[in-house]
Amino acid sequence: MPEFWNRLPPWAVHAVWTGIILVASYLLGQFLRLIVAAKLTKIAGRTEGEWDDVFIKEITKRVTFWSLLVGAHLSLSQWALTYDSLELSRRVISAIGVASVTFALTAILTRLVVVHGRRATPPVHVSGLTTTLVRIVIILLGALVIVRSFGHDITPYLTALGVGGFAVALALQDPLSNLFAGIFNSIAGQVRMGDYVRLDSGAEGHVVDFNWRSTRLRAVAGNIILVPNAKLAQAIVTNFTMPTSDLGFGVEFNVMVGSDLVKLERVALEVAQAVVRDVPGAMKDAEPAVRFIAFADTGVRVAVIVRALSFTDQIQLRSELIKRLQGRLQQEGIDLATTLTGTVTRP
Repeated sequence: MPEFWNRLPPWAVHAVWTGIILVASYLLGQFLRLIVAAKLTKIAGRTEGEWDDVFIKEITKRVTFWSLLVGAHLSLSQWALTYDSLELSRRVISAIGVASVTFALTAILTRLVVVHGRRATPPVHVSGLTTTLVRIVIILLGALVIVRSFGHDITPYLTALGVGGFAVALALQDPLSNLFAGIFNSIAGQVRMGDYVRLDSGAEGHVVDFNWRSTRLRAVAGNIILVPNAKLAQAIVTNFTMPTSDLGFGVEFNVMVGSDLVKLERVALEVAQAVVRDVPGAMKDAEPAVRFIAFADTGVRVAVIVRALSFTDQIQLRSELIKRLQGRLQQEGIDLATTLTGTVTRP
């Protein structure tokens, strides 16, 4: 074996040693991934928080690759490289390592932001705009570190970004206004993902997501409504989910002046209580109410008030309440002066 080894050309010897170092690095990485990381995962599973689970999971994905990078860095000493070539090779390997660490931090921080939003009180759905901004910030920082590792001064780049950013801001006023309005909407928390909102323009629906340009609303019919972020920031918005998602709604109607109001109140309460008991989406612990509002030209104005768990739940409840009320009032001989209507309130 030594005689065969001595017959090999120098480059072949260096290649063999490089292969041995890389294989050893790979095996070490596999050992860390399969043995050490598995034990750390079990330990993290016993803790209440999720940050350690997220951290270990993302690190485990990349530990073998990082180990290979360390092996590649060590194997450079096996080659007769010039000083400049050696430094360039080391910087390239370091740049690859920094890029890998940057992507790992990006994945960890975006996951932690989502976890934090889910554990907040009340829970907050993290928008795509928020996670995208986190990725952009971390990747920019990683890119600056890579540029700095090659011996370049990053000050001119920052200056160029400032001057170029000013020029871009002038050219892209509308997109940037939507971007910053979306950031403001996300941070302010006045409109959150999952909220049911109505704009003064008449558009309404559940907030599905924020992106850099617009906010997506899903209407009750399932259609997607795209609202520019700048328009949303300037609009008068009714949020039916804040401070709580439940809301009261009233079915209003008129009865003849000569009607027996005591009997009407009893009958309407019985109908409303049956609707609350039978129809999903009603607040079971909230008692319905009957209120006589005013005398109208056509009779006495009455409102039957019920509370629903959410804005969309009140649609089915209102429909069922109107149907049962009309049938029961006709059965009891109580004449309606006008057609039943439904109004939304939040008492």
